[in-house]
Amino acid sequence: MHVFLIAALSADGFIAKTVDQISTRWTSKEDAAFFAQKTKEAGVVVMGRTTFETIGRPLPDRKTFVYTTRELLGFPPELVEATQLPPAELLAKLEAEGYTQVAICGGSQVYTKWMQSGLIDKIYLTIEPVFFGTGIRLFTEEITNTIRLKERHLLSDQTTVLEYEVLR
Repeated sequence: MHVFLIAALSADGFIAKTVDQISTRWTSKEDAAFFAQKTKEAGVVVMGRTTFETIGRPLPDRKTFVYTTRELLGFPPELVEATQLPPAELLAKLEAEGYTQVAICGGSQVYTKWMQSGLIDKIYLTIEPVFFGTGIRLFTEEITNTIRLKERHLLSDQTTVLEYEVLR
């Protein structure tokens, strides 16, 4: 199973200024297209409740798993499913359902949980030309993984994606 983390960062390293900030309000259309392409290739996305609520709906052509203790009312279970499973158990479930890739899409607590699990293969970080000064970091706890830059994708003259391999 190929597991990748995908995130957009301000130039000063934040995934958002506030918890309710919608990323599409500060990220580029090129990043939105890159995110859509990579997550559609995966076919399944994993995110936290707050991230799901900022999006406000299931993503087309992708199954969404949301880490939450709340019921997700009004969404068909074939499109959105609540979970509390540890990462390894969720991966086993996804493999049993026939998935071969999964995109970890935020927020910072979900990114942290999955990085600490040792199951992430790749990281895609879009760097956008904006500063927040303060905000929400990519991770909520210390992460000690070693990564290696594999490729730089220039999405535009202002937006770059850094593709990292997570070394094990």
